[in-house]
Amino acid sequence: MAPTPLTTISLFGLLPGQARWGLAQMGTSQGPLRKVAGLRFFKLLGSGADNGFGLRPNLHLYGMMAVWDSAAAAEAFFATHPLWAEYQRRSREIWTARLAPIKAHGLWDGSNPFDYAAEMPPSDGPIAVLTRASIRWWKTPRFWKYVAPTSAAIAGAQGVLAAVGLGELPVVRQATFSVWESAQAMQQYAYRDEKHKEVIRLTRQEKWYGEELFARFRVLNSEGTWGGKNPLQFYLP
Repeated sequence: MAPTPLTTISLFGLLPGQARWGLAQMGTSQGPLRKVAGLRFFKLLGSGADNGFGLRPNLHLYGMMAVWDSAAAAEAFFATHPLWAEYQRRSREIWTARLAPIKAHGLWDGSNPFDYAAEMPPSDGPIAVLTRASIRWWKTPRFWKYVAPTSAAIAGAQGVLAAVGLGELPVVRQATFSVWESAQAMQQYAYRDEKHKEVIRLTRQEKWYGEELFARFRVLNSEGTWGGKNPLQFYLP
């Protein structure tokens, strides 16, 4: 039987003095990562001020989203790859979560990297949510007026353990990653928060996005710290 793919997300909080190095990795790390055995999809992601939701860049917070052919391929990278070792050396903290997709729809660069089967027992444990969009450039003023403040408000929603804004390119390719106590907590926010519902209506009505993706994941485990703590410390074995 073929091994089950694995999705991971890592957030890097760089040490002081590493801003130039971190920014350079958005370009220079692409080549080495394309050669990593078993890495079928990856995105290096920058962040903005105010937990990632601001227009000004945060040059000390970066992320990497990855889909691996197997858990073994992921573990080999984290244990032995020199690029990962360099990130560890230059970071004051790193948080990594291993994820199994529950549901994913939409496209990221023309495909859905999370469209694979992951057999998991039923659970009402923590879930992670990724929303990602390529914004039509002439729609960016409307996006930043309505979506960015609403996304930032997620961090204070009931049931949210952590949230961050990430992006491939400033202004026009944006994502939000959040971790929730349960699917029920996430659904209550998505379907009951009036500002959130209004933004969803506007994005559809005004066609802000050239491409978008929504994915929900079960969190298998996590390690390290994000903002000085592991947000899942008391929610996973």
